[in-house]
Amino acid sequence: MENIVIKEFDGYDITTDTFALDLQRRAIKDCTGCWCCWKKTPGRCANKDLDDFYHAFINTRKAIFFTEVSMGFISGKLKTLFDRMIPLYLPYTSYKTGESMHVPRYDQYPHIEVYYQGNFNSDLEQDLYKEYLDRVFYQFHVKEINIQPFSAFGERGAAI
Repeated sequence: MENIVIKEFDGYDITTDTFALDLQRRAIKDCTGCWCCWKKTPGRCANKDLDDFYHAFINTRKAIFFTEVSMGFISGKLKTLFDRMIPLYLPYTSYKTGESMHVPRYDQYPHIEVYYQGNFNSDLEQDLYKEYLDRVFYQFHVKEINIQPFSAFGERGAAI
């Protein structure tokens, strides 16, 4: 699969051959910290509600996130998704980069594009939003990360 889309808002067309995880309409269970994804069912969460997402995410070249700014930060739904992505990594930690990071479970992870929509109270708030997302995806071993306001998506919205 060329691309997948993770979205919190509408306003663009998605081709029929693109996997889409709609966080507006799909309920995702919270991580319970049971560690089944590392001990009992390695690479899979005990809650099977994201099995199709895990498969699509690992087998795509690019994941495109359309996120909502919520009170100057990421939404609770997006944070839940990030928490639930831990099965995509091994339970071991490495210090190769000079900091503690989970060891990748797979040889490669998709490139990430994030287009956010919403208001910030200040430039600092916007910078923190972008830095947080950059840091999350860095910890997720993503090599290419592009974070921009939805207005930068522009003409690309015709078909993803």
